[in-house]
Amino acid sequence: MSWGLGSADRWDLDQTTGTITWTFPDKTATAPAQILGSFNSTSGSWMWAWVNPSVLPGLSSDARDFRDWAEANGHPALARPKIEADAKAAATLVALAVRVTRATGYYRSQGNNSLIVTFGPVTLTAADGSVSSFNIDTE
Repeated sequence: MSWGLGSADRWDLDQTTGTITWTFPDKTATAPAQILGSFNSTSGSWMWAWVNPSVLPGLSSDARDFRDWAEANGHPALARPKIEADAKAAATLVALAVRVTRATGYYRSQGNNSLIVTFGPVTLTAADGSVSSFNIDTE
């Protein structure tokens, strides 16, 4: 299902509540969120959220879960704090991490240093106050 999250007027992430919010003219979409990591296209690097001091510890559990999975499954290179990566390698890391953590999806911020946020079930609230919730079965 596509919610058009990339076309939102704005997005906000509240690290205290662990909620991502996308705002549109006619609706708001919210979901529980985790910060997976960040991709810097200028330096060609990926950094996991669990090593980033600006990420609250409670918001990096998906990143830590992926690190633990990588180590347990013989992929220690994927568990390094910072990884050399081009856009394709970063996208592959994100896709694998979304699958391993069973996230509903992910959101990538715009810019040279993109924040990657995984999210759970999405709740849409229309301008009239009606609410719809969506989840994707990842099994």
